Amino acid sequence: MVFWEGYVSDETMGTFAPIVVYWLYAGFYQMLPPLDDYRLHTRKEEYEKNLVPLSAVVKGVLLQQLVQATVAQALFLLTSTADASGVTTQPSIPVQIVQIIIAMFVMDTWQYFVHRYMHQNKFLYRHVHSQHHRLVVPYAIGALYNHPLEGLLLDTLGGAISFLVSGMTARTAVIFFCFAVIKTVDDHCGLWLPGNIFHLFFQNNTAYHDIHHQLHGTKFNYSQPFFSIWDRLLGTHMPYKLVKRPEGGFEARLKKE
Repeated sequence: MVFWEGYVSDETMGTFAPIVVYWLYAGFYQMLPPLDDYRLHTRKEEYEKNLVPLSAVVKGVLLQQLVQATVAQALFLLTSTADASGVTTQPSIPVQIVQIIIAMFVMDTWQYFVHRYMHQNKFLYRHVHSQHHRLVVPYAIGALYNHPLEGLLLDTLGGAISFLVSGMTARTAVIFFCFAVIKTVDDHCGLWLPGNIFHLFFQNNTAYHDIHHQLHGTKFNYSQPFFSIWDRLLGTHMPYKLVKRPEGGFEARLKKE
């Protein structure tokens, strides 16, 4: 039993809940006060280094989400196992947990290799992936700011493969995709807030991804959105340390293994 049962279908929730969650969570970060004591970059750096205005970022994200919603609807329609009365048998909670864990590893694997290739292929980087790196100083709303082709290949197709390989139902997909969205937004928020649960349980976090957005780290820390396993196995992990800036906030600095 879920709170939306009887109001909207699992397929509708799986399509639109991640979009709503994205704007609610990213909007929460956007509405916070400056919090200069917890920023990984100063506000001056954000204004000076980023190469795209907020309005263009918002339009880019909305375009990607339109594509994602279209693909999600088609995917749920084609994979539906509902009976004649429209009821889908849900697996047990332990099975759903295993499915989500499998989907996390599948998504991480897909995104690592596609992401890494987009950096290594000069044409793809120049004409596709560099759009995301126009945000040298990441912020929450820009988490899904990508070239449309990258959004399709990296996020939309990656999500579809994770859904299919794990064998989850649309109901389980609501939980998985909303969690993936929250984690992705958090990784781009540019803040190192005390008590952030993602910083406690995931080494792949805000500072980890911030290193990748800097010039010295663009060939490292490709892993996203959950774990850093592939970076560590394949030698693309860039260790760092957080240093307190005299004027407030933190800086993620490189360090030797």
